[in-house]
Amino acid sequence: MSGAATALCVAAVLVALGGCGGEARLRAGEDTGPSPVIASPQTSAIPTLNIAPAKGWAKGEKPTPARGLSVGTFATGLDHPRWLYVLPNGDVLVAESNAPPGKRGIGGIKGKIMGSVMKKAGSGAPSANRITLLRDADGDGVAETRSVFASGLTSPFGMALVGDTLYIANADALVRVAYAAGQQQAGGAPQKVVDLPGGGDQLNHHWTKSLVASPDGTRLYVGVGSNSNIAENGLEAEVERANVLQIDPAAGTRRIFASGLRNPVGLAWEPRSSRLWVVVNERDELGNDLVPDYLTRVDEGAFYGWPWSYWGAHVDTRVTPAQPDRAASARIPDYALGSHVAPLGLTFAQGNRLGRAFAEGAFIGLHGSWNRDPLNGYKVVFVPFHDGKPEGAMVDVLTGFIDGQQNARGRPVGVAIARDGALLVADDVGNTVWRVAGAPAVATR
Repeated sequence: MSGAATALCVAAVLVALGGCGGEARLRAGEDTGPSPVIASPQTSAIPTLNIAPAKGWAKGEKPTPARGLSVGTFATGLDHPRWLYVLPNGDVLVAESNAPPGKRGIGGIKGKIMGSVMKKAGSGAPSANRITLLRDADGDGVAETRSVFASGLTSPFGMALVGDTLYIANADALVRVAYAAGQQQAGGAPQKVVDLPGGGDQLNHHWTKSLVASPDGTRLYVGVGSNSNIAENGLEAEVERANVLQIDPAAGTRRIFASGLRNPVGLAWEPRSSRLWVVVNERDELGNDLVPDYLTRVDEGAFYGWPWSYWGAHVDTRVTPAQPDRAASARIPDYALGSHVAPLGLTFAQGNRLGRAFAEGAFIGLHGSWNRDPLNGYKVVFVPFHDGKPEGAMVDVLTGFIDGQQNARGRPVGVAIARDGALLVADDVGNTVWRVAGAPAVATR
């Protein structure tokens, strides 16, 4: 088939898919929380495809904050900002990144369709492959200076500072650069610490590699997503995938810390319990109401089901060969975030500078669905915690990313707490870092 014919075929399939798959049957909120409703699987030859085309923000537009909060632009004009890291002096590092070229794990017409979907959703541009440093020297909530901190990277994502070393998780390797307080450019070229799954000519379907350091800095934890939806490329393509890996940077070694996590992205330490938590993107093509993406504690040696089961021991009958013993041993996640919401960013509250309602719990960036009717996600939410565990209903923090015509003005990704206590949100479609703070006091007479 010629390139033009393929393009026409893809376009025709995209048009056809727009009305396929039916609509969600669960009521809003039924697939969230610690005990969500787990719907019956709904499979079809042509699964649901419902894309919010990337539009961007018109002049003067911005997201809508929760009551008692305000939102402003910390930085604009970025190139697909995905992840954030706040340095001890208050400078903010932004990974401007997109998928690397090469094999993505989906071939044929389906791969062409997925490529068109990602492009329409705002993810089709080449990666800038850099980390930019933003500085708000005067403390007014707007970064007035920016500089290229590191470049020549490979779809960088996660970052972690340990002493005078900044570690960066590329799509194919963990690298490090030297850092000194206040410097605006990394000290020297990146040096490889250890390879990560996805290098060379390997498939690299879920390319993002999140990163967090242990409190003492001796170990690093990397989230590595699967190379497929449900291992349809074979388990040989999933070696060390769908896991959280533990890295010993001094020895340059890695091992599996926890497994069965289809696409673990945001990693963060819960401050009261000092436990590691993660947000996970679950599997597709089981209908609008399956499977809930989730937030969960990550324990050493724990298995969370993928690919054989979901939400504990709910067996995915599409996966062969079946492994009932593995499915039976799968841990039930702690908190469902909703089906197909695509949780990416995760950070925990640090005090009550955003108000008592947001003093203890997790802020999560929901990138948004592309295969659910109606759309789901496209917002920043807060999951309240008590004594180190989720407690209560999820709360919207930042909304308005979808306009009245179902276009995406923006899509939230990474979230981080600034040194002044504000919440920073990377918006990869809006090319903006938003700053959420307490609403200014209203003068009264």
